[in-house]
Amino acid sequence: MKNMSRLTPVAAILLLWVFKSYVALSQTSKETLVADIEKKRFAALVSKDYAYLDQVLGEDLVYCHSNALIDTKASFIQSMKDGKLIYNEMTPEEVKVRIYDKTAVITGVCSAKVLSNGQSLNTRFRFTDVYIKRKKGWQMVTWQSLRLPEK
Repeated sequence: MKNMSRLTPVAAILLLWVFKSYVALSQTSKETLVADIEKKRFAALVSKDYAYLDQVLGEDLVYCHSNALIDTKASFIQSMKDGKLIYNEMTPEEVKVRIYDKTAVITGVCSAKVLSNGQSLNTRFRFTDVYIKRKKGWQMVTWQSLRLPEK
């Protein structure tokens, strides 16, 4: 009986680990795929991977920056090419992906080091973006962000 009481906490921990693994595995492949696309998009902003951005951003993109300026896909990419918008660092946190048929809604927080029209910004913001599943794959059609107060 004494051995049973020692095994109970171990069994509970093991059962909890198995359940946690099941929950992680139960995240749908769509959610995982879109989360990976989002992670690569953040990296593409920093590395200036315009080919990837062209692929993942929808032609009908509405990109609302944290300062309330709005870009289209063309104007957003062009501002990066012109050096008006330089992403030096983008670190997403608390990213959550929810799938609704052919629509993915992503929410999260991001720390960013950006040079915007010559002004250096070191900020954190909360964001929501929307991806749509299309023939070309998942494409982002909406981005909206809000600066968080400094700590």
